[in-house]
Amino acid sequence: MKAAALIALFLCVVPGTSGFAKSSDAPARKLYWFIPDGMRADPVLFNVFQWAREGKLPNIKKMMDEGVHGYSIPDFPSHTPINFASLLTGAHPSVHGIADGPMHVEGAPLDKPSASGFVSTTKRVPAIWSILDAEKKKIVLLSIPGSTPPEIRKTVIRGRWGGWGADTWNMIFESKGKLAERKSMGRAFRLFFLGQPLTKFADTKSGPDGSLEASLEAHGLALNAAVGRTRDRMSFSIAGKGPVADLAEGQWSGWIPVELVFKGDAFDSQIKIKVIRLWPDGNFRVRVLYNNLNRLITAPGEVADMLTRGVGPMVDHADNWPPQLIFEKEDKQVFLDEMRMSLDWHKRAVPFIYDRLSPDVFIQDTYTPNQMLESRWWQGEVDATREGYSPERAAVAWKDILEMYQGLDAIMGEAMKKAGKDTLVVLSSDHGVCPLHRLVHLNNLFARKGWLKFTVDPVTGEPAIDWKNTKVVYLKMLHVYVNPKGLAGNWTRASGPEYEALRREVSDAIAELKDENGVKPLVKAVTWEDAKRVYDLPQDRIGDLVLETRVNYFWYEEVDETKQLFSTPLTSGYKQSLDPKINACMWTPFVLWGPGVKKGVELEKPISHVDQLPTFLTLMGIKIPAYVQGRVISEALK
Repeated sequence: MKAAALIALFLCVVPGTSGFAKSSDAPARKLYWFIPDGMRADPVLFNVFQWAREGKLPNIKKMMDEGVHGYSIPDFPSHTPINFASLLTGAHPSVHGIADGPMHVEGAPLDKPSASGFVSTTKRVPAIWSILDAEKKKIVLLSIPGSTPPEIRKTVIRGRWGGWGADTWNMIFESKGKLAERKSMGRAFRLFFLGQPLTKFADTKSGPDGSLEASLEAHGLALNAAVGRTRDRMSFSIAGKGPVADLAEGQWSGWIPVELVFKGDAFDSQIKIKVIRLWPDGNFRVRVLYNNLNRLITAPGEVADMLTRGVGPMVDHADNWPPQLIFEKEDKQVFLDEMRMSLDWHKRAVPFIYDRLSPDVFIQDTYTPNQMLESRWWQGEVDATREGYSPERAAVAWKDILEMYQGLDAIMGEAMKKAGKDTLVVLSSDHGVCPLHRLVHLNNLFARKGWLKFTVDPVTGEPAIDWKNTKVVYLKMLHVYVNPKGLAGNWTRASGPEYEALRREVSDAIAELKDENGVKPLVKAVTWEDAKRVYDLPQDRIGDLVLETRVNYFWYEEVDETKQLFSTPLTSGYKQSLDPKINACMWTPFVLWGPGVKKGVELEKPISHVDQLPTFLTLMGIKIPAYVQGRVISEALK
């Protein structure tokens, strides 16, 4: 159904709400909404508001003094696609339809997702941009998950992971000599474990001068690399262009003009290269950044060139998911470099977009906070419950974390400068990030029980499930699929006594699973029939069992020949399958500033994510659609 038809269907006033601001002021006409992904805020450890009071976050402090602030609680299962949808629609998952990132629906095989929570058209109700588009607002969306394919005729810039356009994610290249060392990671070198490679392992051959040569290929570009005879430098060239960089270990190149290709369509772009590490035996680890903007991933396409010329090649966020900058000690500095580049780009983009595009509504995101707090190097150091905690190392980590939060604060400052008196300025986030101690290898458990059969590629270590002979499988991020007759072919939900008996046996096995310290990671296993009542999830986009975990434990999909049940990951943070109502590490900030908003008010209780959209619409004098489940935060309004 087209967005205009959906708007006509749903845009009626919620009973009992006027749809207009409770204020003598004129309603706000414009909105700036910054939703940095994974910006944790809680009253104990990540006390963002206390940092602001101490003068460390001056722009957030100004918003607190002149507006309303408090905490907001995400929807279960707590990660990005669900909570961007909840924020942007004002509805819970059973209504907006997003139950996960990779989702499976009946009638399609389980070997790959059949619906994506990051695709705009997967939502079952319109997002805020469709509501405001109907009000003739000029809209800019920058790096918003779930915003592509574009649903509006305004400016949509690189909606992340929507499968639309030429998404030129950044790459790690290693020599194939490092593959054996990395083999145990299986599919962890692929985008969301399922997609295209994020790390590639290149063959090397000896050059005539004793160098080692390799071709580093991604996004339609073959970058020729050579490790020098003395193994302390790498040179890079492009066929037809000659040498483009000569770098020692630890050096970045400048931005280099290149031509990339997507589905046969060539386009101009830029790359930036860093030699992360060189080994005496000729092995190497290289980072290549590709301008995350191009004419095939923005609408209209010419905005990409305009932003590249005016702001510079885009570094949207640090690292990737799953994280790649976690394996060598030098990766930490690479992450910090990318963090600074991404926050600086987003900061400079704000005034440029306001000056050149004059939006009424500007919604912006960067994934960098999530990446930092999930990475190896920081949250693990500030987590006093972790074995080996050191106050000295924690102090170093807090310094880096504060720098990241100050980068977010600086982006808010640019928006506040550009926002007129008729503009609401909002800071919120999709979810926090909790400390991660252990991975729970559920599919290894199922393999031990004989319920799951698989093979492993002897070269890459990537597993392949034998679906015909598999009765039980765990799939991201919280779903277990059960069929006593096997899971091959197009999946349909099983039923009957044999199914019920196996499902109970699976649930009991997970419930009894315990770590070597005696901790049982399962909080509860909920059947698909009860998932709407317990978690407000759409029943047709979930597994036969939905699993909630206790903090510090993460359900891990990868299966391997060791069949180990628990392991300690390199990463130190996560958010999936945790109940945000009982885990404050999942909470996020909510700061509201502008016309019709009370001044200097701290909310007594955390709000729900779904309360934000109806509050903004009320302040803007716009009717609230009937599907919206959140309440207007009346205590924030004049």
